[in-house]
Amino acid sequence: MALEREKRRAAEAAAELVEDGMVVGLGTGSTVAHLLPALAARRLDVRCVATSPSTESAARELGLRVQSFAGVDAPARLDIAIDGADQVDTVGWLVKGRGAAHTREKAVAAAADRFVVIVDSSKLVARIGPPVPLELSEFGLAAALRRLGPVALRDAVRSPDGGVIADFTGAFDDPRELAARLAAEPGVVEHGLFPPELVSEVVAAVGEAVELRRL
Repeated sequence: MALEREKRRAAEAAAELVEDGMVVGLGTGSTVAHLLPALAARRLDVRCVATSPSTESAARELGLRVQSFAGVDAPARLDIAIDGADQVDTVGWLVKGRGAAHTREKAVAAAADRFVVIVDSSKLVARIGPPVPLELSEFGLAAALRRLGPVALRDAVRSPDGGVIADFTGAFDDPRELAARLAAEPGVVEHGLFPPELVSEVVAAVGEAVELRRL
């Protein structure tokens, strides 16, 4: 219950960063589940794009206006994107993808002028580590798994776009080196390592306090 309260505090603080008229990217996960009602309660005139069907459905039910982020007629840029993370280290590296939506989440974060990460205290780490979520192509899957090394497939879980979800479980020292290796691997649609330069701020709730870390 304490962590759920922290998630709610971080989400409510991030909702206050949204302004009237903005185009807002909505992430996926348990912390974003607290963001949606907090944002809806402000009754702002905003347009949203969602990173998963579950987020889109929940946002619409709360009265938020959601539009597609697919195709050439979708917004080319967003004013702000707000999402959670599985791990956040002291320099701003993130691990994301426990909810299997990291490919869409990275696309939305990259399109945003301001990417805000909301976390509870359990997600703050000195250094990020495994597991690192992966979205993999079904075609050539066995060969990709052989090349990747220590990877565990998730049972029956698919990405919002139908990709195979797995976790890289090997140890690593340099996240940038691993990110480059994974990005270059045929069959890897996307990995869950998000670099610090993608992140604008981290809103972290620790106990009763909410900390805003600008990167």
